[in-house]
Amino acid sequence: MPRRRFWFAILLALLIGWSSMPVTVQAAPPQSGGKVHKVRRGETLSGIAVRYGVSVRAIARANHIKNRNRIYAGMRLWIPTGSGNSSKPPANTNGSRYVVRRGDTLSAIARRYGVTISALRQANNIRNVNRIRVGQNLIIPGGSQPAASPPPTSPPAPAPGNGRKWIEIDLSQQRLIAHEGDRIILNTLVSTGLRMTPTPVGRYRVRVKIRSQTMSGPGYRLPNVQWVMYFVGAYALHGTYWHNNFGHPMSHGCVNLRNRDARTLYKWAGKGTLVVIHR
Repeated sequence: MPRRRFWFAILLALLIGWSSMPVTVQAAPPQSGGKVHKVRRGETLSGIAVRYGVSVRAIARANHIKNRNRIYAGMRLWIPTGSGNSSKPPANTNGSRYVVRRGDTLSAIARRYGVTISALRQANNIRNVNRIRVGQNLIIPGGSQPAASPPPTSPPAPAPGNGRKWIEIDLSQQRLIAHEGDRIILNTLVSTGLRMTPTPVGRYRVRVKIRSQTMSGPGYRLPNVQWVMYFVGAYALHGTYWHNNFGHPMSHGCVNLRNRDARTLYKWAGKGTLVVIHR
């Protein structure tokens, strides 16, 4: 019995010793050249690969990832970007890039750049053509450039130097510029209409000014919208407090401005001020 207890004590000591030994985890693969990327919410492995100009396979191999669709926010990935990366880069990395905007579809992007949907899918490892997200960085195969925008349907803007006040809204740049002769009074980013609810192109005049009002429509009700100036129908320039995504289409057709910019414009422009909207 004492002999059995002796061997039991030896075995127990060995087990305790093994369990207390530190486990070394390699934080990054031993490749030379590269960097650590912290995964953000909504990112995909293919999107990260495009961003760094490496292949999905290279990132998966460097981080021992078996399921390429199973990455999560906060995960730290080793990106093998240096000369030590022997993996092949993704196809078509010499193409141009496009950042997906609200309302975009893969078919519309393909038409704009004159490429096929299949080519876009292959270049960006897209499985579901209906699953692209705002902010996603797409490779456009072959470096294609967007087709030329249609010419503005609005007449030419007033010539500078005549002292007249007029407001210019550039839909392609999402920018408003307030002119007074050859002086720029205000130059700021705005948010105009979404693809399904576009801001009308043309020449208009400020016809109604309202200091503050409630705006409502299907699915929304916005009290205390300030510094409102209607230029045609229900379309207006006005202050905006419910988002800060200026520079991107966001509205039902109105022109959204920061409240401070809307106030400046409201106090500067009178009824009858020309509003020129173009692409």
